[in-house]
Amino acid sequence: METLIDIQWHMACYADDIPENGGACVKLGNEQIAVFNFARRGEWYATQNLCPHKQQMVLARGMIGSAGDNCDPKVACPFHKKTFSLLTGECLSGDDYQIKTYPVKVEGGRVFIGIA
Repeated sequence: METLIDIQWHMACYADDIPENGGACVKLGNEQIAVFNFARRGEWYATQNLCPHKQQMVLARGMIGSAGDNCDPKVACPFHKKTFSLLTGECLSGDDYQIKTYPVKVEGGRVFIGIA
């Protein structure tokens, strides 16, 4: 049985607002969302901004890079270096943490975040 999820797209910011190969935080409703411009890969990602390790709103300031044999995209918390997959949200540091991820699309220089 196929499950369909209704996604609503929200304009979060302009593409120029997010540094290349870095991130910034946007607020949509009551949620802080970290948006990443992974320019080296030509890809965009969005996650919750809250690092679940110490409950700090800091992931947008984390360092992005690649992990593993597949070079999967990741973000590292700027304070305690816990790393999270930008694709699945799973913690890559071996801890039992998970972060929420969001679909992203960029159209006409505007960044949209998909909220289910």
